[in-house]
Amino acid sequence: MALWRAYQRVLTVHPWKVQVLTAGSLMGLGDTISQQLVEKRGLRGHQAGRTLIMVSLGCGFVGPVVGGWYRVLDRLIPGTTKVDALKKMLLDQGGFAPCFLGCFLPLVGALNGLSAQDNWAKLRRDYPDALVTNYYLWPAVQLANFYLVPLHYRLAVVQCVAVIWNSYLSWKAHRL
Repeated sequence: MALWRAYQRVLTVHPWKVQVLTAGSLMGLGDTISQQLVEKRGLRGHQAGRTLIMVSLGCGFVGPVVGGWYRVLDRLIPGTTKVDALKKMLLDQGGFAPCFLGCFLPLVGALNGLSAQDNWAKLRRDYPDALVTNYYLWPAVQLANFYLVPLHYRLAVVQCVAVIWNSYLSWKAHRL
């Protein structure tokens, strides 16, 4: 509980920085889980550079983009009723999620040194499956998130659930 209270205090004083660092940390955790539990690389086979790329993506792309999106979404659809939460989830999953995935996957490819042609081929191969898999998890999570969670905690809640999602995304993005 002391750790949670400390997190809340720092979040209150530095909300943007904490959200971005939380996203980066949990993206790194997701990649570590992917490498160790899904891909079974072991400690010697762990690709630290890949984890660092995922942490950087969390801090430099996922945290700012998703955190900013939640702020915009709250301005577009103010309120916390069940209907408001449903509208937010539909806009999030119908508009934001497809665009976000369409940016995230090629960004990882580019950071991993894929040529434009290889990156495009990988996006065409992986995007449909990643989007469908997104729809198995995120609509229910986002509906609860938009209905139950205050705005300044939404990114942290999503990123905690996203540890599993990040493991999947890391595996999908690094599969050749």
